[in-house]
Amino acid sequence: MSEQNKPFVITDRRKFTMDGELRPDAEPSPEKESRVVAEPVAAAAPPPEAVAAEGLTDGESDAEMPAGPTAEQSQQAHAAYQTTSDRLDTAIRAANPGMEHPPAMSFDQLIQSFYMTSIMQLGGSTAEGQQPQIDLMGARQSIDMLAVLAEKTKGNLTLDESRLLDSALFELRMAFLEVTQALARSAAAKNPAPGRPSIVR
Repeated sequence: MSEQNKPFVITDRRKFTMDGELRPDAEPSPEKESRVVAEPVAAAAPPPEAVAAEGLTDGESDAEMPAGPTAEQSQQAHAAYQTTSDRLDTAIRAANPGMEHPPAMSFDQLIQSFYMTSIMQLGGSTAEGQQPQIDLMGARQSIDMLAVLAEKTKGNLTLDESRLLDSALFELRMAFLEVTQALARSAAAKNPAPGRPSIVR
């Protein structure tokens, strides 16, 4: 029989019937077998001293922590990223004659980006006469991320960078308090409900 006229066979590999019951002729699941084999390996976790030495927290193991890229991989990715970014800049400037090269990113710009994002989430960019669109949870997350950045860079900033970061955090926290208290007062005035939790002191 030629290759073109060779009959083909359809194999039903479904494990369950239409009623949801296991079919008697269903093949065993390879995932289950691999899990059974993998369990003894997972049980053999490194001693607590080894975990602490590697900086892993409780409940984490080497199997859960993916291996980071090698120095060579990081260098290649950086070079490729830089090349693509340069091409993008060239294409943008070609489409917009007279446009200057975008400034290089700096720590100040990073702080300003978090600051502006938080202000927008608190409704600061609302046009006059329009209802502000406020994202309290998003604003809180942005402010908390800025606080993490402040904690992780402590002792590694210039005096100007430290002042900028402290000022941004102070202003954002005060704006957050002002907005949340104004919203809570407004809600309480519309629908007074004694005994309910409130964010207004």
